[in-house]
Amino acid sequence: QTHLEHLHIISKMSQITIDDLGRTGEMSISGDTRGESLRFEEPVKLKGRKRFMQSLQRISSTPSLARMGRVPSSSYRNGGKASMSCVSLASSSSAYGHPPNSHSCSQTSVGFSTAPTSAVTTPSPDAQTFDFNSRIRIVTPKSSAHPGSTPLTAPLPADVRATSKENLLSVTPEVPGISGDYLHEHEVIPKRKQRAIDFWGEMPDEIKLHIFRFLKPREIIRCSAVSRSWYRTCFDGQLWTNLDTEDYYKDIPSMSLVKIMTAAGPFIRDLNLRGCYQLWERWATHGQAISEACQNLQSFSLEDCRIDRTSVHLILLQNERLVHINFCRVHAINNSAMKIIAEGCPQLESLNVSWCLHLDTKGLHKIIRGCPKIKELKASETRGWQEKGILQDMFKRNTLERLIIDHTDINDEALEILFKGIDPEVDPLSGRAIVPPRNFRHLNMSRCNRISDKGMKCLTYNVPRLSGLEVSYILGLTDDAFKLLFDETPLLTHLDVEEIDDITNSTLQALA
Repeated sequence: QTHLEHLHIISKMSQITIDDLGRTGEMSISGDTRGESLRFEEPVKLKGRKRFMQSLQRISSTPSLARMGRVPSSSYRNGGKASMSCVSLASSSSAYGHPPNSHSCSQTSVGFSTAPTSAVTTPSPDAQTFDFNSRIRIVTPKSSAHPGSTPLTAPLPADVRATSKENLLSVTPEVPGISGDYLHEHEVIPKRKQRAIDFWGEMPDEIKLHIFRFLKPREIIRCSAVSRSWYRTCFDGQLWTNLDTEDYYKDIPSMSLVKIMTAAGPFIRDLNLRGCYQLWERWATHGQAISEACQNLQSFSLEDCRIDRTSVHLILLQNERLVHINFCRVHAINNSAMKIIAEGCPQLESLNVSWCLHLDTKGLHKIIRGCPKIKELKASETRGWQEKGILQDMFKRNTLERLIIDHTDINDEALEILFKGIDPEVDPLSGRAIVPPRNFRHLNMSRCNRISDKGMKCLTYNVPRLSGLEVSYILGLTDDAFKLLFDETPLLTHLDVEEIDDITNSTLQALA
């Protein structure tokens, strides 16, 4: 019976926690204990080293460490005077722990509670698991880094190790007030480093050229000094389809002109080098390169330029599609150049060879024969206009609309051949030559002092489309030269009779 009473008391004590034991040292147990009271002695408070070692024993009995399967340190053994290198956090299978199903009884607890409030591996207070007189030695990784040694640290269990955002969300406990997508919504996105944008470098070439087309040629030349990319764009041939240096020929360097013509040569259609005296030294060295580059010219002007004959001939030989040519006051032009034009430029419509001292009507005669589309001829200060061959061919061709022959030696007989031809058929009633009307729209015969009223009367009835007439400084003209002409030229808009002393008011009345 006494044995049964002890068992009953032990079952009642299993419901008492260690905290209750710490608050009071004495308690009564009701029931069938016959009013007896049990008195527990308070544990002795340890100090110093014993207290530290008791704390290590409690840590080693934690259930979470028991699950890790740690093995005791190889340097910790019972007995002997060896120093303690570490405290073993032994598992349930360790040789230093109690058996799995063993419980401390009242006989071995020595007054301590035997309730299941600690792990199965918790040793009793009096268990001599190590020597208190042993020395503590700190073990470094190098001293234990040998084959078969036990790791000094415990890895994090795999079930709580978060390697990604999904695992982190799966192991994160639910917190009231925070939704499941909290980490997604508050994810910190790193700012991307903005790429430096080169607007000019990444801009298409077509847009660059379109921008530069709004600039004047002088401004484009200045922009070429900004950078290499700008230099290539400024000298792109598509910008120079029309190269007219008339407004800035005094400011542009000769080498810049050469670079433009050689770089943009295939694209140039209209080339106007009027007044470019600075090219005189460049033609000898770069004349062939310019002629080879510029092979698609339709309009070519060398007015008032100094150039050698070889360069002129090379350019003319390379351009068969020339329509407009201006060689005014170019002393290198002669009859040989006219021969090249006549043979190689069948599309020619306008030719200006005024004031070319080495040219006469023999060269112009070749132009009339070889260029059937010629409409404008400017040949001021040329000789040989009394030759019947060129005048007869001009009469037969009848394509000229603008003829400038001021300061020439043309006379009345030459004018009669030019407007009526040689031996024309004459109307017996009116006495006028039966010839098709001329296509002249503008005539300039100023300072041709060999012309008289007889030559001027040849124009009557033969130039119905005439709109401009310049006969200034012809001293032999009178009112009879204009009396009938004004009646037959209703489209006349411009008349120059400067310094003609013999005309009177009757001419002005006829004009009115």
